[in-house]
Amino acid sequence: MATTTAARRRDEERAAYDAFLAACPSRRVMDRISDKWVGLLLAALADGPRRYSELGRKVAGVSPKMLTQTLRGLERDGLVEREVTAAVPVRVDYRLTPLGEGLHATLLHVKNWAEGHVEEVLAARDRYDGEHDTQSG
Repeated sequence: MATTTAARRRDEERAAYDAFLAACPSRRVMDRISDKWVGLLLAALADGPRRYSELGRKVAGVSPKMLTQTLRGLERDGLVEREVTAAVPVRVDYRLTPLGEGLHATLLHVKNWAEGHVEEVLAARDRYDGEHDTQSG
């Protein structure tokens, strides 16, 4: 009876990852990185560490609850590091990890695309809305 080492089992499982399958763990990763706050916070941290309050000011519209939730999730996923400095008041800084930097580089293309094509998307929405009566459902 052949035995499989843990490392080999992990390699086989990794080879089987397919986000189109409902049970694939990569879907949870995709859920995290597709959140709008994730992309904006990674971009806000790209220039270096920032304090919680700085992030709240930089990312307009994020509530304190969502900011905290998102930062905790990013920390849990290994994308952001949280550093607490003993001071009065306590200082907390957030910075990208190497894994977070890699994701930021990818999401920066999406951010730039959105900023560069927003007028085209808005025009397409106007055309669509004009052709489809959104009032009649």
